[in-house]
Amino acid sequence: MSGSPAGSVDEGMTATLTRLGEYFMGKSPLQLAAEALADRLDALDADYAVSGALAVNYHGVMRATEDVDVLITAEALARFKERWIGHGYVPLFAGSKAIRDVEHNVKIDFLIAGEYPGDGRRKPVSFPDPSHAALRGRRFRVIELARLIELKLASAMTAPHRFRDSDDVLRLIRKNALPREYAQNLDPYVQTRFDELWFLAQQAEEDY
Repeated sequence: MSGSPAGSVDEGMTATLTRLGEYFMGKSPLQLAAEALADRLDALDADYAVSGALAVNYHGVMRATEDVDVLITAEALARFKERWIGHGYVPLFAGSKAIRDVEHNVKIDFLIAGEYPGDGRRKPVSFPDPSHAALRGRRFRVIELARLIELKLASAMTAPHRFRDSDDVLRLIRKNALPREYAQNLDPYVQTRFDELWFLAQQAEEDY
């Protein structure tokens, strides 16, 4: 019978559960990498905001992830790379915006203010300037809820394979008991989609 030996499957499962346990306790390499990055950006007086799944977690919905998404300006990213590339961080490849934290073996993706989520094409919603979109968390700065939802909706609307973004918004609506009128905090471009997900979020979780 082909397949992996039972021992290797058990070891893989144990390792996965260990990583998830560390993550949900806030002690995973990924979270340590985010904290280290935040300290270094703060030392450079660079505005930033953690986005992606870590921001989803901050706003009440627990979701595992394997990389750190950070909203930043192009100027701040250039200063960070000049100071830190080759000193604990390496680019994923020549010319890449993304880097790897060597100490924690974690990928860090940078979302550049002024660029566009989803398919990357011009649209009414763009990545905001982090100086106007960040909340001060206990461990690092995090993108505010309305802007996070806005970006995830725009992403899901223009990149259908990013279906997880829609699910994140639905769960954020439910977890934060957002009213239907919350759509008024969002760009009109995404308000209809928010409304659709808001109605889905009112159903019991087992209904879909």
